[in-house]
Amino acid sequence: MKRLWITGYRSYELGVFSPKDPKITVIKYCLNRKLKQLLEDGELDWVISGPNLGVEQWALEEAIELQKDYPIHTSLMAPYQEFSKRWNEENQARLYNLQEQVDFYGATSNRPYQSPVQLRNYQNFMIEHTDSALMIYDPEKPGKPKYDYELILKYQEQKDYDLDLIDFYSLQDAANEYEENRRYQN
Repeated sequence: MKRLWITGYRSYELGVFSPKDPKITVIKYCLNRKLKQLLEDGELDWVISGPNLGVEQWALEEAIELQKDYPIHTSLMAPYQEFSKRWNEENQARLYNLQEQVDFYGATSNRPYQSPVQLRNYQNFMIEHTDSALMIYDPEKPGKPKYDYELILKYQEQKDYDLDLIDFYSLQDAANEYEENRRYQN
């Protein structure tokens, strides 16, 4: 069984402040391509991601869309209870809707946020319950995903654990390919 942890930048780190931002289309296109490749190679059973606005939620949305054509399962894991409590209503509703669509939803802590230990426990849970990771992250442009990236690199020193990075150059290539494909379809 191949379980893939997908994480990456938060929406604000990418300058995305609207669900209609064209950057989302490119990111989802890129994620979709990667997931299809893994599914067609028989290397993917589960997509496991977190609740953060941005890459994590977009990845789960793409995986759910792919369930129409592929036998793939989805899991949304939160680091603690009431994760979205401080978010606005629209973002809370978006997360709730996603929770309703995934095959499994859970939290690694049964309490609301209390300390950074909950975040470290979450990271450890994610890496120990997956076989590889896919990150939309560029080490030249650190942000919140830096902590996951560093954890994965350290984990790789002791365990066989694949990491597939999609950096900004890859996203630009995907944007060009997406635009070219759109031109051919019209």
